[in-house]
Amino acid sequence: QVRLVESGGGSVQAGGSLTLSCAASGGNFGNAVMGWFRQAPGKEREFVAATRMVGDGTRYGDSVRGRFIISEDRSETTVKLQMNRLRAEDTAVYYCAADSRGWLLAFASGRADPQHWGPGTQVTVFA
Repeated sequence: QVRLVESGGGSVQAGGSLTLSCAASGGNFGNAVMGWFRQAPGKEREFVAATRMVGDGTRYGDSVRGRFIISEDRSETTVKLQMNRLRAEDTAVYYCAADSRGWLLAFASGRADPQHWGPGTQVTVFA
């Protein structure tokens, strides 16, 4: 059974940084895409960032590009999201997602709903 476990959420002052981690287990992630989505209260789910677990390829949402960095540890099947220059509008529940089909563009664009989701971790940015 596939399991995604997020960690690293919390509260941070605007302008600060926070790093989220997601550890995957119970599946074959050799060719997977893993990444992050977020959802703020009253808003739709938003793509944040994604990366291939083998080979090159990353994608970022427009609102975080240049501020957030996604990285992967293939040996640990873990992805991290380093969030810099955080803003109040980054406040949301952040969800780790994984898809073994390896469709990075579809994952990022929403054309393919990721196969697996974590329970989410709250990130709150205060002024």
